[in-house]
Amino acid sequence: MRNQRLVQRWLWAAAMVLGVGGVGSAQVSITEYTIPTVASAPQGITVGPDGALWFVEWTGNRVGRITTAGGITEYPIPTVNANPVGIVAGPDRALWFTEANGNRIGRITTIGALTEYPVLAVFGSPAGIVTGPDGALWFAELGDDKIGRITTSGGLTEYSIPTAGSGALNIAVGPDGALWFTEQSGNKIGRVTTAGGVTEYSIPTGGSWPIGIAAGPDGALWFTESSGNKVGRIGVAGEITEFSMPATFGYPGGIAAGPDGALWFVQSNNTIGRITPTGVITEYPIPTAGSWSWAITSGPDGAMWFTENGGNKIGRVSIPAAWLPAPVPTLSTWALVLLAILTLGAGALALRRYGTGS
Repeated sequence: MRNQRLVQRWLWAAAMVLGVGGVGSAQVSITEYTIPTVASAPQGITVGPDGALWFVEWTGNRVGRITTAGGITEYPIPTVNANPVGIVAGPDRALWFTEANGNRIGRITTIGALTEYPVLAVFGSPAGIVTGPDGALWFAELGDDKIGRITTSGGLTEYSIPTAGSGALNIAVGPDGALWFTEQSGNKIGRVTTAGGVTEYSIPTGGSWPIGIAAGPDGALWFTESSGNKVGRIGVAGEITEFSMPATFGYPGGIAAGPDGALWFVQSNNTIGRITPTGVITEYPIPTAGSWSWAITSGPDGAMWFTENGGNKIGRVSIPAAWLPAPVPTLSTWALVLLAILTLGAGALALRRYGTGS
């Protein structure tokens, strides 16, 4: 019996090394952090090069920074009533953002130094912005049917969208090296190459009012249809599939790929949505009523972070560890595996020798 207990201890130790002890998974939960400026109406949000989340405040006229622990700092924008919309980390380790009313593109360093560049179009009203594959910043011009490009030194170029009154809103980099954007009023998804060639694809649902767009893990672009109450998928060849929301009035908005292989999006019905590449949709309620969430991004901590335009908060959605991919084995991991194999081997030999002993 003593020898059997010894064998059992060996086997238990091996199981602990291999991690087969039956660890439970966490639940999806939402945490919220109040922005110091009252009624700031936060909009775009992104991950900065400093490991914090950066966001813009439409009414607050500020650029905000929030650490993964919830500490918030704000920086005022020089232009009065600039109404910032989108923000993204640039290739120069600064944050770049759009000013819809100020008609400018802003740049802010991680220590708060801020520069602004006027947009060429008189009524450009820049909105969504993204870092392109060419090392420049690309942005959608909501008011002037154009897609803009700005280099990190401030050089500006604009490309016309064929559809008049397109209402270009958000923009994302596709897996094909082109920029893809939503045409809110035009009811289309647009594509622009880094050389400026524009192609448009009509959305099957009329008056769908597309808003957010993001590259998915399946090699396609995923977008939201606020009035259509759907999430759409468009392949790089232009084929479109649509998935209806469970709620009658979801009004989906910003969307982003998560670390769990799904797409996460915000909705005006006070929920955060999640859709798998096969179209399975789940919704999670936001604690604050009337939050009117606007944009969402994948954080450096494995969670999804979003802005609450009406709730004046920044939200964080935890993702269960069970949904996340297994980490790539390191040298230390392989050493543990070898130890486990040796331990299991020793246990097996002892079992054969002493299994019936007393």
